[in-house]
Amino acid sequence: MSDERDTAVWGHTPRAVARPLDGVRVLDLSRILAGPYCTMVLADLGCDVVKVESPAGDETRRWGPPFVDDTAAYFFAANRNKKSVALDLKSPEGQAALDELVLTADVIVHNFTGEVAADLGVDWERVSKNNPRAIYLVISGFGPDEPDRRGYDLTAQALGGLMDITGAADGPPTKVGVAVSDLAAGLFAVSAVTSALYRREQTGVGAHLEVSLYEATLSLLINQAQNYLACGDVPHRAGNEHPNLAPYSVFATREGQVVIAVGTDAQFALLCSELGMPEFVRDERFMTNAARISHRVELRRAIEEQLVSAPAAVWEERFQSKGIPSAVVRSLPEALSAPEAHTVVTDPAGNRQVLSPIRVNGELLLPYLAPPALGEHTGKLG
Repeated sequence: MSDERDTAVWGHTPRAVARPLDGVRVLDLSRILAGPYCTMVLADLGCDVVKVESPAGDETRRWGPPFVDDTAAYFFAANRNKKSVALDLKSPEGQAALDELVLTADVIVHNFTGEVAADLGVDWERVSKNNPRAIYLVISGFGPDEPDRRGYDLTAQALGGLMDITGAADGPPTKVGVAVSDLAAGLFAVSAVTSALYRREQTGVGAHLEVSLYEATLSLLINQAQNYLACGDVPHRAGNEHPNLAPYSVFATREGQVVIAVGTDAQFALLCSELGMPEFVRDERFMTNAARISHRVELRRAIEEQLVSAPAAVWEERFQSKGIPSAVVRSLPEALSAPEAHTVVTDPAGNRQVLSPIRVNGELLLPYLAPPALGEHTGKLG
């Protein structure tokens, strides 16, 4: 996919050969999570990613404890399969090195504010003039209307309405347990970059792309947003209850909790049969999904009266055998050590990591470079 320009400055990782984006050169000027997560997935797919860091390094190197040696574990979550070059971009030497990388990059990713990008010479006007084939991606906090407003995941979740619908019904607004706005922005960015690369193959011309944390958060509101936009239904925090389905929640058993995720009337009939209450299928309060939502309190009470007879693991096995979507509620360590957790692997430096969930021709995209030490590849590319 890359052109025939001199790539001596870039280097290439032979172990990425035969991956879908083998040979695409990505200049990663981003920090924290959304941008680095995007470029890590691109690296998983075969891109040669050069991460440019300041002499102090990406901020997430210090976001600990816990630490692996002197680097926070957080950094490892979004920076495998990359090379790190430490540059002082305020110095003539650092600026010259950056300019050289920009000229030979296929993709340029940054999350600088507009003013900073211009000061560093990586604004769209300059980049497109010097490298018209470049796919130029800005990951911002709040989009083109507020190019200089700094954005973090927590502020995006707050302003984007996600916190307002997350948490217990009688509790405060709650953020999601991981930086989901950052992750969503990073994944939308991967899609944008790969689409632009495909288009460039047809036109020979690059593209200016932007993804914001705020707008990514709005996109995550999905059915909750549509319920309001279409019908004016204002959502409220409801814990683990689903606004459009019932029973679709977490239920108490004799020991532990089990998730029951009924999405159809047929599944509800199976559930009622397995719980020994087949008459509920003919009860007007529960015959349709809409009726079940209106009577979800009575339905929960009836279900949990039956579930108290056995522990969660037994119910999960019984439900699964009948085709009823269900699951026990695992702890994070249990989830990462489960037999089906095939994406938990060890990288070349011995660090355990969770891979992208992408399989190509049946194979997972195993790590080929460990997350780099700060400036590990400065002066060593090519």
